[in-house]
Amino acid sequence: MPAFYEFFAGGGMARAGLVGWDCLFANDFDWKKGDVYRQNWGGGELLTEDVKKVGLADLPERTPDLVWASFPCQDLSLAGAGAGLKGDRSGTFWPFWHLIGKMSEAGRKPRLVALENVLGTLTSHKGKDFSAIVSAFDDAGYDVGALVIDAEIFVPQSRPRLFFVGVDRATSIPGQLKRAAPHPTFHPQALQRAWANLSSAEQAAWVWWDLPTPPARRKKLIDIVEAEPSDVEWHTPAETKRLTDMMAPLHRTKLDNAIKSGVPAVGAVYRRTRRNQHDEPVQRAEVRFDDVAGCLRTPAGGSSRQILMLVADGRVRSRLISGRETARLMGLPDSYLLPNRYNETYHLTGDGIVVQAVTHLSNHLLRPLSGDPIEHQDAA
Repeated sequence: MPAFYEFFAGGGMARAGLVGWDCLFANDFDWKKGDVYRQNWGGGELLTEDVKKVGLADLPERTPDLVWASFPCQDLSLAGAGAGLKGDRSGTFWPFWHLIGKMSEAGRKPRLVALENVLGTLTSHKGKDFSAIVSAFDDAGYDVGALVIDAEIFVPQSRPRLFFVGVDRATSIPGQLKRAAPHPTFHPQALQRAWANLSSAEQAAWVWWDLPTPPARRKKLIDIVEAEPSDVEWHTPAETKRLTDMMAPLHRTKLDNAIKSGVPAVGAVYRRTRRNQHDEPVQRAEVRFDDVAGCLRTPAGGSSRQILMLVADGRVRSRLISGRETARLMGLPDSYLLPNRYNETYHLTGDGIVVQAVTHLSNHLLRPLSGDPIEHQDAA
């Protein structure tokens, strides 16, 4: 069985997706997330420590086939302050990468390194951060490519994420795992533009990875809704009215159409600040009824918490999305243990990675690259 280390592990969602892998080591600095990790995975492999303080002596003797890192996204996010890889949070990529270098110097170089982050990485600092990551792989002796996988393919949540996969140049890459040209689904125009701005040396280290497109998703947003959640309450009629009164005409029309359809429906609502016709900031409620939730984000403020709007029998009800519903949107089973506090659950899941996206990447790219025979892979 191939083995892996997981950095910035959170609650172990990447581990949940890496089916058929043996976790040798995990690291995260957050004690609360560490408690959840231990409740679900036992946690004997988990070191709760700042990655800057992790050294070779902290790592198991066995060299992993894969090192996975979902390093913090806040400084790379389009909604963030734009500090990029120089920021306090996303900048933790560099001490992590320094540790990869130390492993290589000690003769413990992992065959594969996979990184996950937000799409803002493509344009952060006018593409310089994207280039810096590709260059880091190249300098360390890895060929590398990136893919964009939107979790909407697997779960009813819009959540596109960028995945880098680097492979040691001493590893022969099977021909069926790479392409001569970008994939229409996994290499969108934004990624192709970022690639075009790389140096010739960085492009020479690049691989257009190939992934199969999975079957169409069958699960809808309404399928993840709890009838009577324990951690949130339904809004009063007055509260729901205040929410609908915040809708601009376009979004009010979406709600009216859902009511007129006569079919039970669930919409996902975010409150956002927009400019009105007088260029004044006003708070708006924006809803979607396309059977997909908006991207979960950590609860930095009330406006970042997603609201569900249930339409049935001509009646409209609303409430915050529940903790268990956020976990379901991340592809976690109901057996996965969540924190007791709502905000901690929302923070855990909003910071996480969708399990099925990891499994698909693992089954069709990481495991074959690790030497695990393709015919022995689990179904995506």
